[in-house]
Amino acid sequence: MEEPRKLTLQEKIAQLRADYLARLPGELQYLRELATRLHGEARDRPILVELHQRLHKVTGTAGSFGCGDLTQASRQVEQKIKQWLDNADVSGFDADACAALKQGVFDLSAETVPELQSALPVAAVEPAIPSPVPRRKSLVWLMTADHQQAEQLANQLESFNYELHSLKDISQLAAELGNTRPDLLILDQALLADQLKAVESLVDNHCLLLLMLASHDDFTARAQAARLGVSGYFVRPLDTLGLISRIAQLLERATAPAERVLIVDDDADLAAHIQLTLMAAGMVAEVLSQPTDILQVLASFRPELVLMDLHMPAYSGTELAGVIRQYDQYANLPIVYLSAETDPVRQIRAIRGGADDFLLKPVADVQLVVSVRARVARSRQLNDWIQRDSLTGLLRHAAVKSAYMEQIARVRGTRNPTTVVMLDIDHFKRVNDTYGHPVGDRVIAAVGVLLRQRLRQSDIIGRYGGEEFLIVLPDCPLDNAVGIMEALRIHFAALSYSWDGGQFSCTLSVGMACTADFSTLDASDLLERADQALYRAKAGGRNRIEVARPDPASNVAG
Repeated sequence: MEEPRKLTLQEKIAQLRADYLARLPGELQYLRELATRLHGEARDRPILVELHQRLHKVTGTAGSFGCGDLTQASRQVEQKIKQWLDNADVSGFDADACAALKQGVFDLSAETVPELQSALPVAAVEPAIPSPVPRRKSLVWLMTADHQQAEQLANQLESFNYELHSLKDISQLAAELGNTRPDLLILDQALLADQLKAVESLVDNHCLLLLMLASHDDFTARAQAARLGVSGYFVRPLDTLGLISRIAQLLERATAPAERVLIVDDDADLAAHIQLTLMAAGMVAEVLSQPTDILQVLASFRPELVLMDLHMPAYSGTELAGVIRQYDQYANLPIVYLSAETDPVRQIRAIRGGADDFLLKPVADVQLVVSVRARVARSRQLNDWIQRDSLTGLLRHAAVKSAYMEQIARVRGTRNPTTVVMLDIDHFKRVNDTYGHPVGDRVIAAVGVLLRQRLRQSDIIGRYGGEEFLIVLPDCPLDNAVGIMEALRIHFAALSYSWDGGQFSCTLSVGMACTADFSTLDASDLLERADQALYRAKAGGRNRIEVARPDPASNVAG
């Protein structure tokens, strides 16, 4: 028997909306029944509370399913009831007010009739920005008339595992974009002239990451570049390594893992809609149905943002946010309220309770996706500032040491080999003494870019201290690791650095050890073996690799 076809995310969103619209008349009928039980007296308070709660849910949900008029009408009735409920004796709720309220509730069905009778199109969701197609080398396009600079840049990019393709003008750019797409485009401002509109159209249509080369630096030129969406502006004479570092940074962001979002909302329909909307945009989203499980879900799902309703029956959003903020590991976890609450005082009070932002229900799908993506991007950037070395973009000493310890603990007792590498720049003190610390910083930064570009995303890379680096290669046998590091050593030696009209180069020494050869050693001892191998590489003449081997006479290999 043929299995039924699985629905696409857009089809699931459409089906969810259809189900909601099918149930909506029944909900509106129940609201009318509640309203008929009102008498305009203080004893009506329990009915008003239930009526307010249900109207609040309609206000927050209906708009997301295409019933914008219903949302507006429901909000007006809901807010009026809230004014009465804010007074302990429901003062102001008399016979006349009761009659007006009943009429408002009965009018809600009329607000939805035109929308229920017509088929609504599936809401447009901003697609995830297309990631570059995985390839062994990242493809960089350069549009410039400076052929000498293009050739020099191509030689440097090759060492960092980039392929450079030169273009002569905008017409060639447009023609080649019809067949393929680069990972990143570098534009020479001198070639743009009066063709900015054409370039802007190409950049927008193909979602291009963009850098610009320029011969002068002024506000007008930078503003022009900003209108094109340029992510980096480089003035001649060109800082090649700075340019390559920015390329690596942008491509890492473009290929970063999908955003992880936890949704906390007591409205199952709306929560499911939000989940599917975020998934359609390329994110990973989970819905929390039991607020009391939030700590377990935070630990297992590891969200990068919590999207939470403010008003929920058992626990309010501010209470859950307060619980989350009691734990140090979640101090920087973004929390965004998604609520129909329009009172600015209550919004401010809610944000003070531990949240970072407030989105008003109903929110357009595109606005939701853009807001979530921007907030996660800022959070990732903040975490990078905290955990990563500013010069190299690699993990700081404490962070890489912790990640290394966790990796070794994970593979202990398994047959999955992990190779640990200690790497050091040869004669680095001589570089600083001869060329100065700013030039020395450029050399260190070059190592960082080279490691980030030539190693896998799953590899753990950190600046261990000064000119020394720690690299952890999971699921990598020793022979493979030697080949990887040998290629890296050769590419680094081929790089050249400019100084006072001249050029110089540097080399690397490498020491490594593998868990497969030292199965009984703990993480600290294994790291010590790699460090000892690095010392032997230094003592043996530098610019070489040394491997830690178990002593045949001992039993350290297990």
